Amino acid sequence: MRVLLQGLKVVDFSAYIAGPGAAGILCDWGADVIKVERPGGDAMRHTLADVKSQLTGNPVFDLDNRGKRGIVLDIGKPEGRKALAKLAAEADVFLTNVRPASLKRAGLDDQALLKANPRLVYAVITGYGLEGPDAHKPGFDVTAFWARAGVANMIPPKGSEPFMLRTGVGDHTTSLATVSAILAALYERERTGKGRLVQTSLLATGVYALSSDLAIQMKFGRLASLKPRSQPMNPLANVFKSADGHWFVHNPRGASGGWEAFCNVAGRPELVDDPRANTGRLRRENAVEITAEFDKAFAALPMAEIAARLNAADLVWAPVQTPAEVVADPQVAAAGAIVQVAEGEGSYPQPAAPAVFPGIEIGVRPAAPGLGQHTREVLAEIGYGEAEIEALLASGAAESA
Repeated sequence: MRVLLQGLKVVDFSAYIAGPGAAGILCDWGADVIKVERPGGDAMRHTLADVKSQLTGNPVFDLDNRGKRGIVLDIGKPEGRKALAKLAAEADVFLTNVRPASLKRAGLDDQALLKANPRLVYAVITGYGLEGPDAHKPGFDVTAFWARAGVANMIPPKGSEPFMLRTGVGDHTTSLATVSAILAALYERERTGKGRLVQTSLLATGVYALSSDLAIQMKFGRLASLKPRSQPMNPLANVFKSADGHWFVHNPRGASGGWEAFCNVAGRPELVDDPRANTGRLRRENAVEITAEFDKAFAALPMAEIAARLNAADLVWAPVQTPAEVVADPQVAAAGAIVQVAEGEGSYPQPAAPAVFPGIEIGVRPAAPGLGQHTREVLAEIGYGEAEIEALLASGAAESA
């Protein structure tokens, strides 16, 4: 099977989600990813520990680490640091979200590893970047991406209290940014023969995620708030509820696109020439009243009928689906959004990296590694003899399953 990144060797010295997620995408696309964990393992291995009595397995950890080979090294010990440096010396990519100050103290910073391996792409993920007064601060997606980048302020409707972010949203968005940066650096290396430092941050990713709004803020010094659904700026751009309790969203093509068609879908053709709504300006001024009319109309129609009418009119809409509905949606599978992961003699579904390469079949992905599952194997590959491996394990500088 032809694989995109076959032959690319990645050392993943990261924990939690953003870093492992980026390395996981590279792994799905064919790279040989070696996940290096400290003694005790990545904190995400234990994220469901409080519900283990009810659930078997850890899909949150497995999602970002499927297909990798796993080893354990203690960089608090000289021999552990030396082994990690030897891994990086033979790698194409070194990916980490360990704080740069800690890596520098351990002799594992970008300058040290690039000196030993000038072709290395050294990718570091931080909360707030590598420079500035708060570069040293720790950050999770809910703090750096969600709160500090302003996402938590711009997402809720005006007057709502801020709320917490779902698991991994900012992290996985940063994973995608990190993969992009790594691939750009690898492309540069093809032309120059030299690797480089690349860095991404949760803060910068959050700013970019809402960059359309922030571009307005930067240009004009102000930004309109998101209003409650009962008070939209455009009554055509909203969510509505059917008689049988299903929500759907409609998004017009342009400010006034589809007005007549949408009125007909709602079974209210008389609204087309209603004096409150026969121009775009009037619809904006009377959005509250018009929304109430649409709410009443759709509340009398079953979702199946609404869907059929929306589709016949070729309007831009979608059902507001529950997680269970997303998983069962045949279009989700058809879009390549699901990958199978090995489990025992069979497999189970997980979300896939959001890209499809026609002609290349990803196939069933191997499961995430156990803690230290491949320590002996990987150390042998970088030149450690059997006695040296046993000495590393005896000293605690390395651990094996």
